[in-house]
Amino acid sequence: MAVTEPAPAPPLAPHEGILRRQSLRESAARTYARSLPIVPVRARGLTIEGADGRRYLDCLSGAGTLALGHNHPVVLEAIKKVLDSGAPLHVLDLATPVKDAFTTELFATLPREFADNARIQFCGPAGTDAVEAAFTLVRAATGRSGLLAFTGAYHGMTAGALAASGGAEDVRVTRLPFPQDYRCPFGTGGEHGAELAARWTESVLDDPKSGTPAPAGMILEPVQGEGGVNPAPDLWTRRMREITAARSIPLIADEVQTGVGRTGAFWAVEHSGIVPDVMVLSKAIGGSLPLAVIVYRSELDTWQPGAHAGTFRGNQLAMAAGTATLAYVRENRLADRAADLGARMLASLRALASQHSCIGDVRGRGLMIGVELVDPEAAPVGPGGEAPPDPVLATAVQQECLRRGLIVELGGRHSTVVRLLPPLTLTDEQATAVVDRLADALAAAERSPYRRAATASIR
Repeated sequence: MAVTEPAPAPPLAPHEGILRRQSLRESAARTYARSLPIVPVRARGLTIEGADGRRYLDCLSGAGTLALGHNHPVVLEAIKKVLDSGAPLHVLDLATPVKDAFTTELFATLPREFADNARIQFCGPAGTDAVEAAFTLVRAATGRSGLLAFTGAYHGMTAGALAASGGAEDVRVTRLPFPQDYRCPFGTGGEHGAELAARWTESVLDDPKSGTPAPAGMILEPVQGEGGVNPAPDLWTRRMREITAARSIPLIADEVQTGVGRTGAFWAVEHSGIVPDVMVLSKAIGGSLPLAVIVYRSELDTWQPGAHAGTFRGNQLAMAAGTATLAYVRENRLADRAADLGARMLASLRALASQHSCIGDVRGRGLMIGVELVDPEAAPVGPGGEAPPDPVLATAVQQECLRRGLIVELGGRHSTVVRLLPPLTLTDEQATAVVDRLADALAAAERSPYRRAATASIR
């Protein structure tokens, strides 16, 4: 009897081969590529086109980097202008016309009281490098080594930034409660919860037996991004400024993700009206290219030459792209646009929550929006008695969004917050499409047999 040879496997499509080779060659630490198995080949504004011909609405925006979306004409023109000029692309920290233009535009956007007495340090290419620079700066200026940070924070992946984010142990970091209305650590939320968090901070700092190392600085995010889109209450932010100022503790505002109009103000600290001592800036300030800086009060400028450096701190293309982005956002009042459109999207999503008990909370500021998914049938948890987070549902929703051509990120402590970070150039029609696709994905995920079986196995 003749043996029939098995039919050869059909050849992989080009994009499938690329994805397969990525899985074989790249490290186990890769993240976005796991949940977003696409191969982008073209992009413009909100839209990405994959190698398979599919189009996606990108509400990840490079983790908040793309204030103007993909390949905005003013950004491309700024980059081309530098390339055509023959200017050097690598200059370490030397002065150049491109750098001077960037610094001038950046300072023009900062709160005037801050900018009039400020210095800037160009760091390495990523936000985490700027966080490390901020820590070095305040430690040199104060002669102290401790740091104050908050639960749920995310400041980067280098050692010091990880410690401040709760991702590594460092006895010099004191973790303080971050107030939030939903899942408030004190079970109250609102102004009462914010005031209790502030009193906790005061108590820790003023108790000689608290075990808190003398703090060189306090670092906070005006809106916690990776932590689940938790906006800091303005009252609490002002209290943190009062508490640190009264104790001569430099206040570091991490505006890596919240800056450049994202939250409905050019810089998120403007919502509360505070003036920090240090601002950490990256992501959108580079116009899609790597750039990170810290801006700080000149009185802190006591560190020595070389105290913090980086080979790629003079990225001319990023500075040109950044100048164009900052100017475009400022001249076109895109922060105001983000505030208005973000409020309408939040209203639409809260209306959606009234139809789905699995939506525990909808929150955000401007075009930095989070939808927390929960299991409404499980026993309540925590001081406030909220429904427990549902990571299985959140993953299913993200997958269903991708099937519908919508790219979203998951965040929060249990990766159960669907995060929307669309570009500030988002149109009304695109905003409606984003909400509609998310609504369809949520309905599909709730019906998913896999999701129901997985939830049952967890219980």
